[in-house]
Amino acid sequence: MEYKTVSLADQVFERLEADILSGKYRRGETITEMQLCSELGVSRTPVREALRRLYQEHLIEDNGKATVVLGISQQDFQDMCAIRIRIEGLAVRGFIERCTPEALQELREAIDFQQFYLSKSDADHLKSLDGRFHDIIYDHCGSQVLRDTLEPLHNKVQKYRMASLSQRDRAAQSVAEHEAIYRAIVQRDADLADRLLTEHVKNALENIVRKGTDVWA
Repeated sequence: MEYKTVSLADQVFERLEADILSGKYRRGETITEMQLCSELGVSRTPVREALRRLYQEHLIEDNGKATVVLGISQQDFQDMCAIRIRIEGLAVRGFIERCTPEALQELREAIDFQQFYLSKSDADHLKSLDGRFHDIIYDHCGSQVLRDTLEPLHNKVQKYRMASLSQRDRAAQSVAEHEAIYRAIVQRDADLADRLLTEHVKNALENIVRKGTDVWA
């Protein structure tokens, strides 16, 4: 891997966090310093520091014999969605109060690209653009607290978002929900935007729960 501006330990942490959250390292899998050093082509020091941070994030644990991947469990996912259901509407209300024409254009472009990649059945790009849609709202909601709360929650459930958006019907529904939220924002109807965004998160949760136990592995 290539390392440029941020510290080596930071980049190793970000890579391992992404690999855990995406499901590359599965829940219950064991990992070792030597294995990670070999895979990433780095020394033990940045790997050790990255593992320490992953312990603090509760993404891995030491069971006394080995380092075991925890990732995001079913209960974690449901708890994170419950938090988002409670406060995501606050972010969209703040966005409506403060958004600029440029921010609205960013939202429009994110949806347009989603529709394009939906037509190509490209789940990877759909997941990325799903994150982009929500991040734009968080970035322009006017509250650093809301942004710092919601962005990590949305990022941590990326494995589940990928599983959901890999289903054609749910992907199409998700893009349609974003379109409806966007229209409510343009109309500056905060109550409607709040309700639609809350329903969007609930629908994503219900879809994953219905999908079955294979998603939680």
